[in-house]
Amino acid sequence: MDELSVVVVGAGPVGLAAAARLLERGLRPLVLEAGPQAGAAVAQWRHVRLFSQWSELIDPAARRLLEGTGWRAPTPDGYPTGEEWAAQYLVPLAQALGDHVRVNARVVGVARRGRDRVVDAGRDSEPLTVHVEGGERITARAVVDASGTWGSPNPLGGDGLPAAGEREAADRIGYRVPDLESEIARYAGKRIAVAGSGHSALTALVALADLAERHPGTHVTWLLRRGTVGAVFGGGEADQLPARGALGLRAQAAAKAGHVEVVTGFRTASVERDGDRLVLVSQDGHRLDPVDEVVSLTGFRPDHSWLSEVRLDLDPVLQAPTRLAPLIDPNAHSCGTVYPHGANELRHPESGVYLVGMKSYGRAPTFLALTGYEQARSVVAEIAGDHDAAAKVELTLPETGVCGGSGVFDVAEPAASGGCCGGLAVADLTLSAPSARV
Repeated sequence: MDELSVVVVGAGPVGLAAAARLLERGLRPLVLEAGPQAGAAVAQWRHVRLFSQWSELIDPAARRLLEGTGWRAPTPDGYPTGEEWAAQYLVPLAQALGDHVRVNARVVGVARRGRDRVVDAGRDSEPLTVHVEGGERITARAVVDASGTWGSPNPLGGDGLPAAGEREAADRIGYRVPDLESEIARYAGKRIAVAGSGHSALTALVALADLAERHPGTHVTWLLRRGTVGAVFGGGEADQLPARGALGLRAQAAAKAGHVEVVTGFRTASVERDGDRLVLVSQDGHRLDPVDEVVSLTGFRPDHSWLSEVRLDLDPVLQAPTRLAPLIDPNAHSCGTVYPHGANELRHPESGVYLVGMKSYGRAPTFLALTGYEQARSVVAEIAGDHDAAAKVELTLPETGVCGGSGVFDVAEPAASGGCCGGLAVADLTLSAPSARV
């Protein structure tokens, strides 16, 4: 068993960090990435800028590996875009890992060799098998799932399922922050509805409000499921991630200036066609004026379908590991109050299977790269048998002034000291266009 590879699913920031840690431990990582390059998901939001500085976006083990190749770290206090993060860190890191990283390798299943999830006998002695699209089978001593949630956006529907007519209107509904440099014709001079209350929604609102200033006729309606705006604009100057706090202030200013119309208590039930436009209808029958485009930014959710034959212990609400869920529940916690966690909170009944990174947070809306890197360090130490190192988890996260959700959760108004942490690659974003930078 010790001679087998540890399969890491996903060549994103946390998956590659786990691989670097495994190499330092003398283990054999094999990173399987479904996309055509390392950081494939990050590359898809190349036009957005992170709240975190470079100093918080480079894993220590990855840095050591890269520096051995002559790589030079970017300026520590800079804020990279997704494109820069991928090109200047993730792609070089994958190159440094060499044959330990494979792209265009989509994992479609994980199981205990020769046993489905029902069978107890031999479960502790048999290795895992990783099924790759195309028929390949890889035997592994452990599997670290760092595949993220980018491929599973939440639907527009207010009950967590697609609204009636949502799928039929997919040509007019976007589930990512718009890239207004390449999609300006789609949004300029149009009526646009933006659904969601997280930082991705704020990012889109700032960019679209700027577009409205430059292109008369552009109208933005912001749909909030919660009954009041409350603390949705975030911590402002109190946010320890200054770029994130500034984003909230910019969004608030855009709303006050009249560039954004706010509609509260709107839970989308159906999407209807009105000629070339869409009409959104709420669960209480409220009908919006027709819009040309909808930007649905209601968060993401994990895909556990290819893990159906291994035994996971998941919280029924958040779909996060059961031990971790109480620590990250946005109904109760700010990110600054999240207890440092690692292998102990991430373990499952299936020995050797771990979910790390954004996927470990399930439907909780916020996540930081720092969190994922510490998860990877602890999990790899546990796989290597260094239980003391796995248990010594230390992590200090920055505070902010709001613990609002991404539209999935209806979060009670937070205490003044509470706060969420903007998330890696999804919630941790600011537009990179010069007119929208903060």
